[in-house]
Amino acid sequence: MTNTCVSLLRNLLATTRRECGLISHNAMYLVCLVIFPVVVTVFFTTLMGEGQPADMPIGIVDLDRSATSRNICRRLDAFQTSHIVAYYGSVEDARKAVQRGEIYGFFYIPEGMASNVLASRQPRVSFYYTLSTMTAGALVFRDMKTISLLSSAAVGQATMLAKGASESQALTFLQPITVDLHQISNPYTNYNIYLSTMLIPGVMMLFMFLVTAYSVGTELKFNRSHDWLKTAGDNIVVAVAGKMLPQTLTSLTIMYSYMIYVYGYLHFPCPGGWGVLLLTGLLMVLAAEGFGLFAFGIMPSMRMSMSVCSLWAVLSFSMVGTAFPIMAMDSALQALSWLFPLRHYFVIYQTSIFNDYPIVDAWWHVVALVAFAALPILILPKLHNAMRNYEYIP
Repeated sequence: MTNTCVSLLRNLLATTRRECGLISHNAMYLVCLVIFPVVVTVFFTTLMGEGQPADMPIGIVDLDRSATSRNICRRLDAFQTSHIVAYYGSVEDARKAVQRGEIYGFFYIPEGMASNVLASRQPRVSFYYTLSTMTAGALVFRDMKTISLLSSAAVGQATMLAKGASESQALTFLQPITVDLHQISNPYTNYNIYLSTMLIPGVMMLFMFLVTAYSVGTELKFNRSHDWLKTAGDNIVVAVAGKMLPQTLTSLTIMYSYMIYVYGYLHFPCPGGWGVLLLTGLLMVLAAEGFGLFAFGIMPSMRMSMSVCSLWAVLSFSMVGTAFPIMAMDSALQALSWLFPLRHYFVIYQTSIFNDYPIVDAWWHVVALVAFAALPILILPKLHNAMRNYEYIP
């Protein structure tokens, strides 16, 4: 028994040394497992470093040209997310500017607005915005709607004060119910916190999928499969473990470096603690590599398995539930979401890391990641046969 264990350990170390040699002579591993994840991390966290888009261009169509309209424009331009870049002489000119992509919306003040306000004739202001860009359109809409309500309230307050009402009476009439808003966990609506914690792990998972399938596929492509099995003592478990060990350690190092950078240096909220965070990172890496091995095992072709892995990784960004909630999808898509490792990673992050609930509340998603990591067990016999008998087909 002792000799068998020693033999297995010796074969495992030999296979690992062999894999390290292959990695050191192939820049693909360095680029996909180290350079690209680092670049993606810096890119996304820098791109959304301000938390929210700021100074998005909007236009003004001011046909009134009064002190009141100029005051409205100044207040609108003072918002953080909107910046007035042009004044237009007509709605037609402003509409064409929106269609050309020069502005995301415009505020229309009709002629005679100030005089109609003083005469209590209830003038109407309008604002137009584009939703071809969802985030920009929504934020511009929020600013223009807010300034419309504030201007209306200011006029109403001035009118009531002129009629003899006290300031408290005027405020009570204009806003009978005061809204006390609390945004849980992300009170600043920071898009960096909201999106980077999903996009960056998702891209890392994409590279792990591809590199795993690629590393096994190259054994067939370059006729090294028999040498691989021979180094592992013709034991497919030892062969797979020895091959994946260097990749796993590299991916874990990059994943934990990302977490230290994001949660330690950038101070993203992490009330769940580092224990759950590190455990989730480990499960994610193992699940990604398990899926990549499984994809190659069911289709022992480097081209086909890498195609499936890339397709599955890209679909993960839609099925993760950040852009469109899973609970609002059709029941068939809700069931399909369980087949994407990124979805389970994000639910664990959202539940136990971001909101500090016990990991038991996301227990089924932990089990799902473990199941993805264990998927290669199902295809080991087929993979062994492929490495021994299959010929590479371009």
